[in-house]
Amino acid sequence: MASTLPAIGKDLARAVAALRFAAPVTHVYNPLEYAWSPHAEYLRRYGTGRKKTLWLGMNPGPFGMAQTGIPFGDVDAVRRFLGIEGKVGKPPVEHPRRPILGFACPRGEVSGRRLWGFIEQRFGTASAFFADNFVANYCPLVFMDASGRNITPDKLPAAERAPLFAACDRALARMLELFAPDTIVAVGQFAAARARAVAGDGAHIRCLPHPSPASPLANRGWAEAAARVLDAEAPAR
Repeated sequence: MASTLPAIGKDLARAVAALRFAAPVTHVYNPLEYAWSPHAEYLRRYGTGRKKTLWLGMNPGPFGMAQTGIPFGDVDAVRRFLGIEGKVGKPPVEHPRRPILGFACPRGEVSGRRLWGFIEQRFGTASAFFADNFVANYCPLVFMDASGRNITPDKLPAAERAPLFAACDRALARMLELFAPDTIVAVGQFAAARARAVAGDGAHIRCLPHPSPASPLANRGWAEAAARVLDAEAPAR
């Protein structure tokens, strides 16, 4: 099995495209299909070489990776900090309240703005960050109900989670084999749990609070809280 990021992404996109989800899920977006062009540019530009640290999110946000194809892909952050812009298509069935506008999307993603803003403040430039780091999402799919409300993967029924997690676990395992990181920085408890399930209990995993505005902690000095986690002395292993 080819161990390149594009191959991992393409294989994951095909695997999850074959899955089916029942109510309350009414719409599923797969940006690895319709936003592959900017995603591939992200992989080409920043995904080469060994990475000491893999930053792992949960799944795309409706105004982030769903629009740009980039993990935590707030349009302004992707365009300005990462220097990426590209053609984005449409999912086969689009929710009228969650249209895909690509880089023309006027609404930002708070989580992405916070994460990439923190990275810029800490590392200065994208090239300095990606020299030893890479950011990925565990699951590539966006799930919505009839109202357009976001449904996170952990809220799916067990029978639907099992094949989804199996496909995502395989992709993550291949990515860990490719990068051989010393540390996984999990963005939120869900990502930490999946990283531990795939990498094992001996893996060095640091868990950041999730930067979502739905989290009260994230709205009270998220960058400072994230810095404390990253700067804490590593526990003895």
